[in-house]
Amino acid sequence: GRVEVYHDGKWGTICDDRWDDQDAEVVCRQLGLSGNPKALSWAHYGKGSGPILLDEVECSGNELSLDQCKKSDWGQQNCDHIEDAGVSCDPFTGIDLYGSQMCPVLVLYYIACSTENITASGSCRGTVRLAGGHSPHEGRVEVYYNGDWGTVCDDGWTDISAQVVCRQLGFR
Repeated sequence: GRVEVYHDGKWGTICDDRWDDQDAEVVCRQLGLSGNPKALSWAHYGKGSGPILLDEVECSGNELSLDQCKKSDWGQQNCDHIEDAGVSCDPFTGIDLYGSQMCPVLVLYYIACSTENITASGSCRGTVRLAGGHSPHEGRVEVYYNGDWGTVCDDGWTDISAQVVCRQLGFR
C-alpha cells in the first residue's frame, strides 16, 4: 500500500525519490511483516493528500525503522503526490484478512520522542502501553494522545497489529 507516516501530529506521505527495495524492507520490518519487500513508486496505490513528510529516503535495508535511515529533514521535499511511495510486503500487503480487498495504505506511527514530545508527566506523545494485564507482557493497548491515555478500537485488529505493538514495546 501507500506508505504514510505520522509525525508531529500530522499524517503524511513519503516521496519516491531514491525509494527502493531496501527502503521497502525497512518499512515491512517496522510494520512487523515478513515476505518479499518491493518498493513501488509513482503513486502506485493512489495519490495521498496532506503533507509530504519525507523525501530522499536511503536505507541500507538493515535498519529497524525509517528513523535510522538517511533521509531529508521532516517536511523538506520537492515532490507532488504523484510521487507517493508504496510498499508491497508480499504475501501480506494488499490482502485484507477479512476478505480479498486491496489494502491501500500502510501506516507507520513515527514518533520520535524529542524534547517537544515529552509531556510534563514524562510520557512521550504517541507512546503505546499495555494496561490492566496480569503481567507487563499483556493487557489492553492504550495510546498517549493529547494529554490523555486512550484505548484502541479493535475493528480490523489482527495478529499483525498485535505484533507491531509488541515490537514497538520492545518485545519479540
